[in-house]
Amino acid sequence: MPPTDASTDAGTEPATAAATDGEDTLDLRLPDELVALFADSGDHTSLLTPEGTPPSDHAGAAAAATAAATSADAARGDLLDHVATWGPVTTGLGVFQLVPVRLERDLPLISRWMNDPAVAAFWELAGSASVTEAHLRPQLEGDGRSVPCLGVLDGAPMSYWEIYRADLDPLARHYPARPHDTGIHLLVGQVSDRGRGLGSTLLRATADLVLDHRRSCARVVAEPDLRNTPSVSAFLSGGFRFAAEVDLPDKRAALMVRDRALRAVL
Repeated sequence: MPPTDASTDAGTEPATAAATDGEDTLDLRLPDELVALFADSGDHTSLLTPEGTPPSDHAGAAAAATAAATSADAARGDLLDHVATWGPVTTGLGVFQLVPVRLERDLPLISRWMNDPAVAAFWELAGSASVTEAHLRPQLEGDGRSVPCLGVLDGAPMSYWEIYRADLDPLARHYPARPHDTGIHLLVGQVSDRGRGLGSTLLRATADLVLDHRRSCARVVAEPDLRNTPSVSAFLSGGFRFAAEVDLPDKRAALMVRDRALRAVL
């Protein structure tokens, strides 16, 4: 599973360890029907306004994406409560909205970001556009357990997100997942947007969107690479708590959790 980090200003120093929250270390057994749904596919993502593509094209795409997603969801069911319909939210930085990715529109942009050396160091998706396409297409054509989105701020795409069912993801094999745990992956596209607190603000806003629209979800989780200390810091500033260190197949990660019950205090 590719790493997901709020900032691509990756450091090389390991994050300091923290005590694991007792509630998160219970040996919980997932229902057999959830275990049966686990897939071995990977996940996770980033954005920047593509040259020659007006920001309004992405902002205006939200309504079309909503209609298309609603129609598709009606046919196949929806595992994430219609991300395309969540709508915009006002933040201290401006109006922010998650717009589901359209491959034909967004592939060049996302591929370009994946070739940023700072991004490639963690995502390992550098190369031709076909590399990025191979990462996106299974999500777009899958059962809806992971929804790749552009983060659009005041009409301009500036980040890439994946909203996914953590309890149905291979990640659930490595931590005590609970039904409807929802995961977040994020990359901030422009270098000028990194390292100035933007990621923290949008992580908080997006996690709250999840909790507002997914009433069955009690926790939003993330697993940034422990080496990426700016990313871990962004999650902490964005209302997440550090729950544990987790050994994943391709990295040692910080398990970050934003609890519905703690929204008012974190």
